[in-house]
Amino acid sequence: MNTAHRSWINDVTRNASLEQLRTRKVDVAVIGGGITGAGVALDAISRGLSVALIESDDFGSGTSGFSSKLVHGGLRYLAKADVALAWESAVERRRLMETIAPHLIHPLGFIIPDTSTAKRTQTIAAAAGVLIYDVLRCATGLSGSILPRPQLLSRQAVAAMVPALDTATLRGGVLYWDGQIIDDARLVLSVLRTAAGLGAHVLRDVQATSLTDTSVHATDRRTGADLEIRAGVVVNATGVWAADFEEDLDLVPSRGTHLVVRAERLGNPHAAHTVAVPGHFGRFVFVLPQPDSVVYIGLTDEEDRDADGHRPTVPEHDVDFLLEVLNQVLAVPLTREDVLGTFAGLRPLVRTKHPKTAAPSAEISRHHLVHDVPGKPITVVGGKLTTYRAMAQDAVDAAAARIGATARSRTTKIALVGAAPRSVLEKIDAPARLVTKYGTEAADVHRLAGEHPLLSAPLYAGTQITGAELLFGLRAEGATSLEDLLERRTRIGLVPEDAAKARNRAGEILGMFDHCSATERYGS
Repeated sequence: MNTAHRSWINDVTRNASLEQLRTRKVDVAVIGGGITGAGVALDAISRGLSVALIESDDFGSGTSGFSSKLVHGGLRYLAKADVALAWESAVERRRLMETIAPHLIHPLGFIIPDTSTAKRTQTIAAAAGVLIYDVLRCATGLSGSILPRPQLLSRQAVAAMVPALDTATLRGGVLYWDGQIIDDARLVLSVLRTAAGLGAHVLRDVQATSLTDTSVHATDRRTGADLEIRAGVVVNATGVWAADFEEDLDLVPSRGTHLVVRAERLGNPHAAHTVAVPGHFGRFVFVLPQPDSVVYIGLTDEEDRDADGHRPTVPEHDVDFLLEVLNQVLAVPLTREDVLGTFAGLRPLVRTKHPKTAAPSAEISRHHLVHDVPGKPITVVGGKLTTYRAMAQDAVDAAAARIGATARSRTTKIALVGAAPRSVLEKIDAPARLVTKYGTEAADVHRLAGEHPLLSAPLYAGTQITGAELLFGLRAEGATSLEDLLERRTRIGLVPEDAAKARNRAGEILGMFDHCSATERYGS
């Protein structure tokens, strides 16, 4: 494989890593290929430690691929007076938007509508909270050219930006800005590929069956072969599955459900907006426009100990709840027929203050936990997508202390694969939508379209996604199946109707790839 592609993850790199791990010990073994495990692998390898990461399924196939796609500064935490968590979120947001992944994260305007049904004190409190939120932004050093300052909006301005709102009761609104990630699964892949480029062994389809503090017994799910990974220290970053390897944790899986509707059904909104959940202070339903002409409506916060962590079932009452809350502010209510798809992720929350109580999952802290007990694997769990880097740093600090390593974390300054200053990204010779997904690699992906007629055309009428993006997912991003391509390398699968349209063309591209030689697949 071309040395210029050393960050690629595919079957060739997987086989090479398996071969090495059979005979070589690593400093840090990481279990879990979501954003937390990816962050741990990058932090450790960038300190000069040798690293192996294994994932039982596809990368980002659990909670990390089913978030609200936000990189936020913690406004909700301010409402709950958790200033420490809000500050941590705001600091990490700046690092992500300025240095780590400016190609993947963009400003998104949020409107808090002011209606005649709301008390004036509520409107004043919302405006005050947004101002404090902006003070946090300023204090972190994040420029107003990246996230603009908040402002008060007139009734007419709110109606123009969020056309679906019922204007009969609308008085105005407050506009503030936060970060929106183009694709959470792509963030996971970018972190993993950056770690791989620095020398980490990154393997999917390897199931950990048992752990000690210095070893992992695993099974290669493709062949059934056993694999014993020897390590200086093992880090359990398996999210909602963490308690399977650490019985002392009181882990609470909290289901966060989203609905997917066409943007045109809501008047093609130019900003996100919030709807207060009646009777729950500081809790909102969000309406989040996406770059691909759909809108996500979310989210719930319900304990769910029986759900499948890879694809939790969305119960009917979640759909009813989200529609009911949103419809109270819409001029034309949404119906079940408007819902094109649903998805949910399980937040791995940890009860610490009142274990074994029945407190609602919405009230459980969003702080992360590093569970470091001598003689056991280190477990890192909880937290938020925005703060994954800080979680990883804390976990690797603990791991480094165990093995006597002294190098400090470098990840605040490490730009991910594809990242570059915004001034550089603007000049890349590729469609803008590719730059927002691939950054500096966008031109490479765009050039792939010239390799074969299957790669140049959109996958189906009504999408801009081409076969070139699928081929890149197979070559460089560890994809192996139609599900990988439609569910995570693109997000077509979030709308089943669209996935059905794309399946035939995607299948042809996968078949073409499978029948190529290794040289044709990956280059010499």
